[in-house]
Amino acid sequence: MIKFKLNGKIVETDAPATARLLDILRDELDLIGTKEGCGEGECGACSVFVNNLLQNSCLIPIGSIAGADVQTIEGILETDQFKILDECYSIAGGVQCGYCIPGMIMASAALLTKNPHPSEEDIRDGISGNLCRCTGYNMIVEAIHLAARKGDGIWQRK
Repeated sequence: MIKFKLNGKIVETDAPATARLLDILRDELDLIGTKEGCGEGECGACSVFVNNLLQNSCLIPIGSIAGADVQTIEGILETDQFKILDECYSIAGGVQCGYCIPGMIMASAALLTKNPHPSEEDIRDGISGNLCRCTGYNMIVEAIHLAARKGDGIWQRK
């Protein structure tokens, strides 16, 4: 049995230790906000926080997170950080199909937590592990700039 903290609650799985965290989240725990894009850790659609670090869940064997603290997009939905990002992505037109957005929001939150006043270069670097094929990055960069301005002071991780 593998036990870990997920979005603030202790969960257990009896999945094989080599099963991917992504599959456990989606198929066993019904957390479908985390998406599978490439399955190779290149697109960022499956981004989650593991012990407050942005990670690609498609690359993480469930056995390696025993005792870890995992947070998915569902886990940040009620936070002030998410509310600011959601509003700013909407204002800037940074969402079209929405497939990449959960991972992009996670990357945005990770960036702003680490650097609450990023330059454009910092933003582009911070989201470089996340691919978007619909919107284009200019609107996403603008959304993150706007979130940095509107959410000044809220980016510390709790």
